[in-house]
Amino acid sequence: MAKITFMGAGSTVFAKNVLGDCILTPALQDSHIALYDIDLERLKDSENMLKNINQNHGNYATIEAYTDRRKALEGADYVINAIQVGGYEPCTVIDFEVPKKYGLRQTIGDTLGIGGIFRALRTIPVLLDFARDMEDVCPDAWLLNYTNPMAMVTGAVQRFTDIKTVGLCHSVQVCAPGLLQGLGMDDKNVQWKIAGINHMAWLLEITHDGKDLYPEIKERALKRETPHNDMVRYEIMKQFGYYVTESSEHNAEYMPYFIKGKYPELIEKFNIPLDEYPRRCIKQIEDWKHMRDDLVNDKQLTHNRTHEYASYILEAMETNIPYKIGGNVINTGLITNLPKEACVEVPCLVDKSGIIPCYVGDLPVQLAALNRTNINVHLLTIEAAITRKKEYIYQAAMLDPHTASELSIDDIRSLCDDLIDAHGDWLPEYK
Repeated sequence: MAKITFMGAGSTVFAKNVLGDCILTPALQDSHIALYDIDLERLKDSENMLKNINQNHGNYATIEAYTDRRKALEGADYVINAIQVGGYEPCTVIDFEVPKKYGLRQTIGDTLGIGGIFRALRTIPVLLDFARDMEDVCPDAWLLNYTNPMAMVTGAVQRFTDIKTVGLCHSVQVCAPGLLQGLGMDDKNVQWKIAGINHMAWLLEITHDGKDLYPEIKERALKRETPHNDMVRYEIMKQFGYYVTESSEHNAEYMPYFIKGKYPELIEKFNIPLDEYPRRCIKQIEDWKHMRDDLVNDKQLTHNRTHEYASYILEAMETNIPYKIGGNVINTGLITNLPKEACVEVPCLVDKSGIIPCYVGDLPVQLAALNRTNINVHLLTIEAAITRKKEYIYQAAMLDPHTASELSIDDIRSLCDDLIDAHGDWLPEYK
């Protein structure tokens, strides 16, 4: 019987997807599922919901909520992390509103950019605390991290702890099907290869029965009626030759070309949704008020297995039946023209021996160059989190493609100082 611990179980909808998947998986159905969150009301909601799902699917699992973190982790075989440090209020609001005073606008702010840097700075210390607890009470467990900024948080845990860790994101498995569906092309029996970094991995190959689909994809993309939600990604593909895994609203702020105060017309031209993440947060908070009773208190609640990787990884480890994922791992020579300290997203094979990353080799030179602009920020942000030195925060922001394209050095330093002050106790003390 496996013990699966879910950190951040108050993320009720996501807990339903990931743990509901586990409850439906025969190899995992008799697991002990341990739930942990600092929001006790949301923790109870998730416990009630999952017990209802479990009851309606054979009642094989045991489900228990914990308020003691170490008890929740003790003896775990698998730890799934989905926390958000600081939540929408106050921290996401700070991440968006303070930069606006400098004229710096964002769309999502959870992976790169000034918002991604500060989300990492408040999240990495918490994940390192989790890992230290794991080293004491479940040292052989696998940590499956879903929390953004994926490359920074996962990379910090992988480099500075002894815990076996992989970062997971669903943008890999939906990339090729979403691209083809948007262009009116058949997505059945299609083969693809993806590698790069999280949210900026590249669809390197896409074929059907050995036929390269890229020529038709590019032709159709040029003719697609605008506006639509993939315009930034199409432009990246047009200029750099390959389609990128994560959405246009994300990639608009990973590069210096799309959100520019000097060229406000680009926002409309590429259909860029500024302040998209705060809007989503507000909508999710409002939606939760209406869906809570139906989700939490529905005694007849059932579940259908989703495409999230977690249950498939655990199933492969328990059964020794191999499964392929796109995972975020340290670059141990996997992508040969990216830094060895980088957390990269590559195909991985999973079985009872664990998660085995696959060798990729060199990325096309222009794609590696784009990845390195983001990796620079990842590595300096991790350095700041580990050393607690402000200079590394400033340098991470100075090297961020979007921030550096909009602000002067003096303004970048001033903005970082303002964000440090605004976050207060959500950040450790920096010197």
